[in-house]
Amino acid sequence: MGFDQYHEPPDELPRAARTFARLCASLTEEAEAIGWYEQRIALETDPEAIAVMRDAQGEEFKHFSMDLEFLLRRTPPWREVAEGILFKSGDIVEHGEEAEAETFEGGGPGAEGAHEDGSLGIRSLRGASR
Repeated sequence: MGFDQYHEPPDELPRAARTFARLCASLTEEAEAIGWYEQRIALETDPEAIAVMRDAQGEEFKHFSMDLEFLLRRTPPWREVAEGILFKSGDIVEHGEEAEAETFEGGGPGAEGAHEDGSLGIRSLRGASR
């Protein structure tokens, strides 16, 4: 079995980075399962089968949420951005842009020194030229 969640040699990664990668992979798997159940439920006609699948999908919602909360607790800038977007009415993209700007430009935990070395503890998803 491969370990596709690693993009760097796993034996060179610190334990925390490997745990982070495992939880990211788990989050992805839970999201996929939620989508698969949604498709199955959309096509199923047997009410009892639908009830069983909805119950199973509910478990996936729980697991997804637990994975996400773990990751947010370990990554303060991610949590700050998420708090600026989640559970708010209005324009999602606008909230996202505002939360990103506040976190990375407005002095939030992602702006400077979330870690002692000044890094966020994760590599940037932005290009090196920015």
